[in-house]
Amino acid sequence: MQQLTIRMPDEDLSRIEQIAESTGLKKSDITRMAIKKFVEEYSNEKEENLYSRASHLIGIIESGKPDLGRNHRRYLIKKIKGSK
Repeated sequence: MQQLTIRMPDEDLSRIEQIAESTGLKKSDITRMAIKKFVEEYSNEKEENLYSRASHLIGIIESGKPDLGRNHRRYLIKKIKGSK
């Protein structure tokens, strides 16, 4: 395990100390839990953003063609030639 040193406003540190007193946890435990929660939420948000940004590129979602993955070349050639 590695050590991390952070600077924070006095009011935030006071709040952490209050939580530590009321819960019986150490300040370091509370800080680790908060950072872990942030990292998990940030990771989930990134995954959701990647999907939402790429969803229009995923096969049948917008194409309406269930065999687009297998026959993409045929559809591309038709599109280039201007036929439906």
